[in-house]
Amino acid sequence: MAFVTQHQIQKFRKDGFLVLEHFFTAEECDSMRNQIQRIIAEMEVPPHCRTEFSTKEEEQLQAQGSSDYFLTSGDKIRFFFEKGVLDERGNFLIPKEKSISKIGHALHAYDPVFKQITHCSKVQQPGIGGEVTPHQDATFLHTEPLGRILGFWIALEDATRENGCLWFIPGSHTSGITRRMVRAAPGTSTCVEFVGSEPAYDDSQFIPLPISKGGLILIHGEVVHKSELNSSESSRHVFTFHVMEAKDTSWSKENWLQPTPELPFPSLYT
Repeated sequence: MAFVTQHQIQKFRKDGFLVLEHFFTAEECDSMRNQIQRIIAEMEVPPHCRTEFSTKEEEQLQAQGSSDYFLTSGDKIRFFFEKGVLDERGNFLIPKEKSISKIGHALHAYDPVFKQITHCSKVQQPGIGGEVTPHQDATFLHTEPLGRILGFWIALEDATRENGCLWFIPGSHTSGITRRMVRAAPGTSTCVEFVGSEPAYDDSQFIPLPISKGGLILIHGEVVHKSELNSSESSRHVFTFHVMEAKDTSWSKENWLQPTPELPFPSLYT
């Protein structure tokens, strides 16, 4: 059964993104949210694992790059916190279920609920292949050639302009990338570093993509996108993962995320 039409594929190739409303059911979304609540309820956070997550460049280098906890999270389920949610002793200042910025990076491999969603028949579609500040996913997930990464962004709740929906520059996926985050040489002060620089983007070029609970946004690896600060009282939970076209593609050894003997990159179709 085809879930994406030829017209939608053409629109994706033109814009670099595609919105598919109501792709997942409310029940599927609730099962993922409920599973996250269970995971957080059982969460024990050792002091050395309290790592803030941000995509502002300097904070990325400090909070992600200097932390072995982040760099070795590709085959584990680990927790990354919002800023300012822990006191100087590492105690939560707010309810811990509201403290999480991200849980990564192997929910798709080790959690049965998220594994089932990631590998469900709806996701296995042919023909599409190839405050978060403006960025391109290929900056962090680089391949040779480019154009082989596809992001899946699933709204587990309504995503609105008020609670931090995604914004895109349509057609911005056709000019390659200007910056990469790579593993730093052993012995340097950080684990990762940026090569190149992000250009200054014109805010007026971005368009918002509010989407209802259960909606899916497909994201080309080189399209420029961002999200604004959640200024509402509502949460905006999402599940996101990336798929790489493996045939004739080389995954950069300089990427922060690397397959391990314990968790090679799984095939989408198994």
